[in-house]
Amino acid sequence: MKPPEQGQQTGEVKRTQKSARPEGASVDGMGTPGEGLGRCSHALIRGVPESLASGEGAGAGLPALDLAKAQREHGVLGGKLRQRLGLQLLELPPEESLPLGPLLGDTAVIQGDTALITRPWSPARRPEVDGVRKALQDLGLRIVEMGDENATLDGTDVLFTGREFFVGLSKWTNHRGAEIVADTFRDFAVSTVPVSGPSHLRGLCGMGGPRTVVAGSSDAAQKAVRAMAVLTDHPYASLTLPDDAAADCLFLRPGLPGALPFLLHRGGGDLPNSQEALQKLSDVTLVPVSCSELEKAGAGLSSLCLVLSTRPHS
Repeated sequence: MKPPEQGQQTGEVKRTQKSARPEGASVDGMGTPGEGLGRCSHALIRGVPESLASGEGAGAGLPALDLAKAQREHGVLGGKLRQRLGLQLLELPPEESLPLGPLLGDTAVIQGDTALITRPWSPARRPEVDGVRKALQDLGLRIVEMGDENATLDGTDVLFTGREFFVGLSKWTNHRGAEIVADTFRDFAVSTVPVSGPSHLRGLCGMGGPRTVVAGSSDAAQKAVRAMAVLTDHPYASLTLPDDAAADCLFLRPGLPGALPFLLHRGGGDLPNSQEALQKLSDVTLVPVSCSELEKAGAGLSSLCLVLSTRPHS
């Protein structure tokens, strides 16, 4: 991975590393490229503490948060992961000292049997990784640590397409953090995408299927998608949604007999225009879930859970 060149302008992108694997080759028993996207058997979430609503966790300038509603939303999410998708659900208890602890999608990047424990940009959030690390160790994953104190990485700045990784260079994630993603997942190409504004990359775009990128309609989201198109060697279809937050979705394949893959997405009254646009996606079962209250604390849908597989891929 090359460092940014002197004078590099916002919107330029740099290729970090290309896989030496030929097109069509398999990785970790995944078969055809992209087939490993969304494979999962377990989901990990963390309960919502009272401190999330105190302003201590929400942060300056964010609206007040209805704690009871946020906890209900979180409970519904856990129920859909367990009952609708059939995943084994592990829930870490809420910790009042970790007001943003429920946003545990920022604490790890998981692919196959490897979990990269991140180093969040905010020092106050770094203790969040401890409970996540132990839970993933207990599930038998290989743990990789970020030992470089100059690196920052939020997990929701990392988008895995099944073929490659894109890492958003944002307020939250720097170039050294992206380099460590490339060093950890050497079987995949890793590319960096500048992210403008306060968003994470997955707050602008996500995967609607193994060959489909969904993205919001804002300038920042469209700029990210154009950058990804320039960098990739793989043809992805794209679907533009009216709302950036709706693109923060999760394509999941829990392996239920005879079931289509699932797309966990914002719903339940959230972002109705984007829900209609998502109906254009074929070969997925749409599973809507609301997180409008949790969003006030900065939560996107993919930040509220970690999904992983502990069983061999067939």
